[in-house]
Amino acid sequence: MSLTPSPARSARAPRLLHRAAVTGGLAAATLLAGAGVAFAHVTVHPDSYPQGSEDGTITFRVPNEEDHADTTKVDVYFPAGQPIPSVLVSPVPGWTAQIKSVDLKTPIKTDDGDITTAVSEIVWTGGKIAPGQYQDFTVAFGQLPTSGKELVFKALQTYSDGDIVRWIDEQQPGQPEPEHPAPTLKLTPASADSDDSSSAPAKQQKAAAADDSTARDLGIAGLAVGLLGLAAAAFALVRGRRNA
Repeated sequence: MSLTPSPARSARAPRLLHRAAVTGGLAAATLLAGAGVAFAHVTVHPDSYPQGSEDGTITFRVPNEEDHADTTKVDVYFPAGQPIPSVLVSPVPGWTAQIKSVDLKTPIKTDDGDITTAVSEIVWTGGKIAPGQYQDFTVAFGQLPTSGKELVFKALQTYSDGDIVRWIDEQQPGQPEPEHPAPTLKLTPASADSDDSSSAPAKQQKAAAADDSTARDLGIAGLAVGLLGLAAAAFALVRGRRNA
């Protein structure tokens, strides 16, 4: 399948802006233009993760910007130069997900051994996104790359009328945003004062477990103090009776 830009797609944004200008005036149309175009993009959420994050999730948000056609297929291509070894997809009612993998020329070294394959593509089919609606497709990953500044996920959006929108354009430094930008996940430097491989959800789970452990320890200590107090009171009572 070709990843070249779709010329048929280029004329739709001006039509949308024209309708906004007619209904809301030129000033309102100018404000809606920026927001409307950004909302119509296929995007990834959250938009950033620390390098090397483990056991996290990313969500691809796919809006339908057509007036008279449904989105019936979504292809998301994973970056070949920055492989992600494994993913799990969250079920979406009405949609079927197919995960494709590729053999790696250079295996990924891990504590559990070498990883020789990585995810190359995920294809969602079978469902539909109606005009004026969007759909979230959530993916759980095992580990993100430990280097690089961003991950570019090129995507193809297929409509029921046969039109294909290619969200494949990469943002160039100092240049305006392209017409069909590819969903991009920024990779931030791993924090030095935390576990480099821990994602935010994993850290929250660890913190919750630590809180539970502390609460249990305090509860046990309080129970021990209470028992010692009861024993002391009982001893004093017995001793007092004997003296009497």
